[in-house]
Amino acid sequence: MTDTAITSPGVSWISRLKDSRVGPVSFMILVIMVIWYAGAVYLNAPRVIEQFERSKVQWTASHLMDKTWSMERPILPAPHQVVVELNETIFQKKITSKRSLVFHAWITTSSTLLGFTMGSILGILLAAGIVHVRTLDRSLMPWIIASQTIPILAIAPMIVVVLGNLGLTGVIPKAIISMYLCFFPVAIGMVKGLRSPDPLQMDLMRTYSASTSQIFWKLRWPSSVPFLFASLKVAVAISLVGAIVGELPTGAVAGLGARLLAGSYYGQTVQIWSALVGASVLGMALVFSIGLIEKVTLKAMGAKS
Repeated sequence: MTDTAITSPGVSWISRLKDSRVGPVSFMILVIMVIWYAGAVYLNAPRVIEQFERSKVQWTASHLMDKTWSMERPILPAPHQVVVELNETIFQKKITSKRSLVFHAWITTSSTLLGFTMGSILGILLAAGIVHVRTLDRSLMPWIIASQTIPILAIAPMIVVVLGNLGLTGVIPKAIISMYLCFFPVAIGMVKGLRSPDPLQMDLMRTYSASTSQIFWKLRWPSSVPFLFASLKVAVAISLVGAIVGELPTGAVAGLGARLLAGSYYGQTVQIWSALVGASVLGMALVFSIGLIEKVTLKAMGAKS
C-alpha cells in the first residue's frame, strides 16, 4: 500500500504529460536537438581534425565537440549558433535594416499573402464551375491535376522572364508563382466540399423550387466551409514556398529567398539555416492564423467547438 502511494503520483504525472500536447512535442524537440548536435559533430569534425593536424595540437573528444559547435562557417551549424544568428537579425537590428530578418520576412510575406489570396479566389471559382458545369468537370479537372506535375523550379524562371518582359516585376511574379502552387489544393478541396451535401438535402431544396444560386449559397457553400479551411491551411504553406522559390531566379535583394542566396554565395551556412528556421516559423504562424479564422467562422455558423 505504501509503495503504491509513493509511486502513483509520479506515474500519474508521467501519464498526464504523455497524454498532453506538451509531452510529445517536447520529446520530439529533444530528439531533434540531439540528432542535430550529433550531426554537427559528424559533418564538421573532418575539417576540425584537419586544422588540429596542421597546427599539431593535441585534442580530446570534448575539445573536438566544442570546436565543431563553434565554427565560423560550419557545414552544419549547431542549434545554438542558429539561435544567436536569429537573435542578432531579429532583435538586434532595426526592422527597416536590410540585415534584419524581419524585413526580409515581411517582403516574402507580402508576396505570399497576395499569391495566396489570388490562388484561393481562383481555386474557389474553378471549383464552382466544375461542380455546376459538367463539361468543365470532364475537361478542366484533368488539366488542373496535370498542372501540378510540372516542377516549380523549372517553370518559375519562365514566369519571371515572361512577366518581366510585360513590365511586371517586384512582388507580382512571386505572387503569380505562389498562386500557381496554392490554387490546386483549394480547387480540389472545394470540389469535394461543394459536392458534400446529402442527396436528400439537394432533393429537398429542389422540392422547394430553390434556384441554383440559392442551392449554392444556402446548402453547398455552408457544407464546403470545413473543406475550404482545410485546403487553405495547405495552400498558405505552399504559397510561402512559392514566394521563396520565386525569389531565387529573380536575383532578389530582399526576402527570405534572397537571404538563402546570399548565404550560399558567401558560404554563410548559419545565415542559411537562420533563414530556413525563420521561414518555418513564418509558415507555422500563417497556418495558425488560418486555424484561428476557421474557429471564429465555424463558431459564427453555429458549429460546436
